[in-house]
Amino acid sequence: MTINFNNVYVKDSSTVACKDEKEGNFGKLYDKTYDDYYIGCKTFEQAEMKMINDSVSIVLDKSKLKLDDINVIIGADLSNQITANSYSSIKFNRPYIGLYNACASMCEEFIVAGSLLQNKEIKNILLNVSSHNMTAERQFRNPVEYGCPKPKRSTFTVTGSASLVLTKEKTNIKVSSVSIGTTTDLGVTDVYDMGSVMAPSAARTIFEHLTQTNTTIDDYDLILTGDLGVYGKEILKEYIKEVYDIDLKNIHEDSACIIYDRKKQSQVKAGGSGPACLALVTYTDVLNKMKEGNLKKVLLVATGALMSPTMNNQKLSIPSISHAVCLEVVK
Repeated sequence: MTINFNNVYVKDSSTVACKDEKEGNFGKLYDKTYDDYYIGCKTFEQAEMKMINDSVSIVLDKSKLKLDDINVIIGADLSNQITANSYSSIKFNRPYIGLYNACASMCEEFIVAGSLLQNKEIKNILLNVSSHNMTAERQFRNPVEYGCPKPKRSTFTVTGSASLVLTKEKTNIKVSSVSIGTTTDLGVTDVYDMGSVMAPSAARTIFEHLTQTNTTIDDYDLILTGDLGVYGKEILKEYIKEVYDIDLKNIHEDSACIIYDRKKQSQVKAGGSGPACLALVTYTDVLNKMKEGNLKKVLLVATGALMSPTMNNQKLSIPSISHAVCLEVVK
């Protein structure tokens, strides 16, 4: 399902990230970086809350807004019951919506925020996504103390937080449309192979977005998926060609494949993952290139694996969801 918007614009963004991300390909573009996973806090969960607080403060400063100027804050992360954003929302003291669609949450936030901005009473909405390597690994796979070796197909959860203000005030970057994805399950059960899990849903969402907007691959300067990783990226390319007869050509890139320097950072395996993965790339490199005129029309496709240890222990397969957001440069 695709929704078109006429009055939703990107005002400003902020990004904060940890040491591994700092050493990656976009380290110089982040507004703030940290040197360790605790970032001065007692626990990893509290460290994630600090990242959220920092990124929100930075985006407010950059956009010259106060919290009172924000009508709604929307937050998403991987922690149980979205506690990182929920606890941070106490400090912000603004109307708050917590969302969860795993690593597809960034684009889910655009869908909800764009719809809310159709209300005449709402002018500014602040979006935040975050993830923390240690909290995610402990929750979804094994306690980090185990030191379990991981296969090459596994991805590395990004530690960072990214915020963005969407507004009715006209800017040079417009959110022209969003596409709500459909849950897909092709029977994959491997908790390390997220690329195989999410590639089919990404393909379906891209196909449905192109069909419903009457556009083709050639209408976009970039199609950027969230966190398929190097193997999932190749699966998407082959799957979308075989099932939907779409050739992604050289227009497609995946955030997980480019956020780190995989030649130097062997620990990241197949690339990045987490809700912050797509956001850290989009809110830095992509928005910068759009502001400079190097990109004019971009389709973001956030990919999420809707897994839980409980369901995996019951030997059930892993469903996935992908949502899409189209950003366009306007005069």
